Amino acid sequence: MRILGLSAFYHDSAAALVAGGRIVAAAQEERFTRKRHDSDYPANAVACCLEQAGITLDEVDRVAFYDKPFLKFERLLETCVAFAPRGFRSFRMAVPIWIKEKLFQKSLLRRKLRALAPNVDWEAKLLFAEHHQSHAASAFYPSPFREAVVLTMDGVGEWATTSVAVGRGSDLEMTREIHFPHSLGLLYSAFTYYTGFRVNSGEYKVMGLAPYGEPKHLRTILDHLIDLKPDGTFRLNLDYFAYCTGLTMTNGRFDALFGGPPREPDEPLTQRHMDLAASVQAVIEEAVLRLTRSLRVETGIPHLCLAGGVALNCVANGKVLRDGRFDDLWVQPAAGDAGGALGAALTASHRLCGEPRPSVSAGRAGAGGPPCHSRQMEHESRKDPSVPSAAGGTDAMRGALLGPAFGSDEIRAALDAAGARYETLADDALIEAAVEALAAGEAVGWFQGRMEFGPRSLGNRSILGDARSPTMQKTLNLKVKHRESFRPFAPSVLLEDVADWFELDRDSPYMLLVAEVSTERRKPAAESQDALFGIDRLRLPRSDIPAVTHVDCSARVQTVDRETNPRYHALLEAFKAETGCPVLVNTSFNVRGEPIVCTPSDAFRCFMGTDLDCLAIGNCFLRKTEQDPSLKREFTDSFEPD
Repeated sequence: MRILGLSAFYHDSAAALVAGGRIVAAAQEERFTRKRHDSDYPANAVACCLEQAGITLDEVDRVAFYDKPFLKFERLLETCVAFAPRGFRSFRMAVPIWIKEKLFQKSLLRRKLRALAPNVDWEAKLLFAEHHQSHAASAFYPSPFREAVVLTMDGVGEWATTSVAVGRGSDLEMTREIHFPHSLGLLYSAFTYYTGFRVNSGEYKVMGLAPYGEPKHLRTILDHLIDLKPDGTFRLNLDYFAYCTGLTMTNGRFDALFGGPPREPDEPLTQRHMDLAASVQAVIEEAVLRLTRSLRVETGIPHLCLAGGVALNCVANGKVLRDGRFDDLWVQPAAGDAGGALGAALTASHRLCGEPRPSVSAGRAGAGGPPCHSRQMEHESRKDPSVPSAAGGTDAMRGALLGPAFGSDEIRAALDAAGARYETLADDALIEAAVEALAAGEAVGWFQGRMEFGPRSLGNRSILGDARSPTMQKTLNLKVKHRESFRPFAPSVLLEDVADWFELDRDSPYMLLVAEVSTERRKPAAESQDALFGIDRLRLPRSDIPAVTHVDCSARVQTVDRETNPRYHALLEAFKAETGCPVLVNTSFNVRGEPIVCTPSDAFRCFMGTDLDCLAIGNCFLRKTEQDPSLKREFTDSFEPD
């Protein structure tokens, strides 16, 4: 069976294609439209997935959408009634949009599909999964586990904000939920809003800001905002929040509780904002730990899968792993709404169509498979005792390298059309040139192979730097990425060397686990450290790899293995041979507010709009000093702030 999964109309629209139960392709719409978090119908992502599979839409057996619009509309109506008359203003703004666009999404989707495949009965082939069901499926089915408990946490789906599922073989049963308006994701978003960042975009900034502060408001949050039970279940005190009734996340009572109004986006960050970030981060970590501990005791299952936007909180994930309650943990790399497209397709494949989970070591999916019987997606699926236990093996996400790739001819044509000056090198010579530039302290754009699916660049659409450099973190933030100076960078490290450099003895291929830098690699704290506060603490090098060591000596680790990404692994090996260090700075190939680059043309524009020194794109190598100065462009105002 070929099944196309879609997510759209809220944020992070995406498409994914599953064939024979195997993941063939997945991509986010923002990468093609260059509109960050694009919520429109993912026409370009759909075309990409079909092209990767070499098929047309007529050859797709089912299309699965990641949530149920009518249930969301039900929540809107019931929330309005429950909080009347306070919610009338937001209700008045939302209802026309729902009536015009969202309530009739099934008809809209059929029209979009019919435009490409007019002779297909889309009434019969279009399916809908529930939001948290899609998230849970995206986490369990690609995981290396035969059996796992699945925890999904986000802002809100239709009604669910936190859910638990149990997966066994090809079966995935949703067991219980916490419903809106009580939400860990919305609690975190409230502090994202209050500290001056954009909701549904800036939550990772709050996580990055937290280590600069102290959790001085932890007790206040637990006493006033959230009733957190010993088993991790919770209720929010809605007296302090406005998201049910207004157009903001918080209200005047929230302001009074924390000593002032929300920070404006252009206001300087102060120690108070850092302490607020540290406090809500500590609450989220405690809530997640209580949930996971209780689930381990309750289910007795030794493996845990995570999905939903809260699962992108890699600091909390790292603490769950180190807590040791579960033998192993796997997090969907596209844990947010984009991953819902993949989860919807996998739900249709395994629960509706009864296709067994393939071995994760199997090759590219074929096009065959038995016909799928028309049933509702909620119906019981067939249990599949033939799925082997895969715990400890690789996952089925193919390193999340699921997007488009570009051949040598396409790359050269794009560079020629842009007026670029480049040399074409053999593989070994390209890696040698990149290593020489990196070891000299230069920033290198690295564009290779298939584009990553999810929010992280994992070595195919990356900006790279020398992790040993004491100035690289500041240089990349201010001169290349054009973003806030406090933002940390992630290290890419050879899998075989990870334990020598970090307090981590396992793989972490998707940058979803935070671990401390190895004690042997740290530098003694400067005597003046205690006298420094906030951003000033960045001035102190804390390890042999200061560019990727956060102020609390932690790092968001990405391990790189030879099988998943051989070219990126070869680069790290060559850098280690040259410098003795198997670690590089790896950040996404984009500037602030821009989606990660998708095409060679995107990469060259970004290269010419930043202070990147070199660009390795396919087998073409470009040096900034050799480019026509008239091609330089200004990126500062090209994209909305993120």
